[in-house]
Amino acid sequence: MVATPLGNLGDISPRAVSVLKKAGLILAEDTRRTGLLLSSLGISGQKFSSLHEHNEEQRINLALKSVEQGIDCCLVSDAGTPLMADPGYRLVRAFRQKGLSVIPVPGPCAPVAALMACGIPPYPFTFLGFLPRKKGELEELFSRWKNVATTLVFFERKNRVMSCLEAAFEQLGPREFCLARELTKKYEEFIFGTLGQTGIHKDSLKGEITIVIGPPDKDISRTSQVNIQKLIDQYSSKGLKPRQTAALIHKETSGWSSKDIYELIIKSES
Repeated sequence: MVATPLGNLGDISPRAVSVLKKAGLILAEDTRRTGLLLSSLGISGQKFSSLHEHNEEQRINLALKSVEQGIDCCLVSDAGTPLMADPGYRLVRAFRQKGLSVIPVPGPCAPVAALMACGIPPYPFTFLGFLPRKKGELEELFSRWKNVATTLVFFERKNRVMSCLEAAFEQLGPREFCLARELTKKYEEFIFGTLGQTGIHKDSLKGEITIVIGPPDKDISRTSQVNIQKLIDQYSSKGLKPRQTAALIHKETSGWSSKDIYELIIKSES
């Protein structure tokens, strides 16, 4: 399991280069991209095979047969550390179940690189990989972590960053965040903000993005349900729609998402 550079070729280790040179079979999500990497390292002659989320089960047999025949097999990510939001888990598990050796060759890792430089508490942290696309699933995911004191790290596509941050604010409240963009590359950038107060223009978000959201602020206490209910009662006489009321109360309180407040309003009206 060989980690490859995120962007800066200088980050690959001598050990990784040596292992790749000796490999008889290299499994890669994008064989063309990996081929370019090896060419830039002066490595040639290796046999390639693709391994992605749609063919991992089939490639497991190929890898097992190769190793059982005495051929060293390597798995690489397109960039960074294998299995970090990439396929490979089933492959490793199959090797372990067969009693075959699985050797990590560590190196560049985007979640760790982002934590190293963003200044947000680095541990405990939870890596979420790529987030779901559907809004409901995204809100549900963030909801599961709103009462857990952990830093959240995940990958997001540039065209979905703003909607993702909005969903995070709805569930997590005004936590600090960092967008780590183009890590180790020429235009590397760290963009900081607070959920709910981003001030980021979506057109400026280009390249690969790793997002870090800090843990809940210990100094911010959760508004009691009793006080939430008092606010609901106060707003009930103003003729606002439940979602409007929930949005207003959300701004005046802490530790509650608009969705949670909305559900309390509906219960109060029933």
